[in-house]
Amino acid sequence: MRYLPLPLFAALALSACATTAATVPSAEGTPVPLGQAVALDDMALTPLAVVEDSRCPINARCVWAGRIVVQTRVAGRGWQESAPLTLGEPAQVHGRIVVLVSAEPGKVAGTQTRSEDYRFVYEGRGPD
Repeated sequence: MRYLPLPLFAALALSACATTAATVPSAEGTPVPLGQAVALDDMALTPLAVVEDSRCPINARCVWAGRIVVQTRVAGRGWQESAPLTLGEPAQVHGRIVVLVSAEPGKVAGTQTRSEDYRFVYEGRGPD
């Protein structure tokens, strides 16, 4: 049986940890695409799908500003829920407060935003 030298084994093990950490950003204000989790406080939020994007295009005049709603998975230690989060509106999920604070890009009249182009920023806090 062949064994890896300890320094090589340690380097491989640490690189695996670094890859995992890089796939889940852990800071409020970190924009994430659909399907990518972001760690906030004691939970992870993952935007799953844009349910509604009726925001007023940035190159148009509108009577109503519109809204964007993003189906989001919120997961903590031993639990997970999915909730439709509306931009700028705090929501309570499993005793935690979560807010979708930014959704980019803005809408442009005459174009449709591809799902892979969206980026979302969340804020949240665990139970008090």
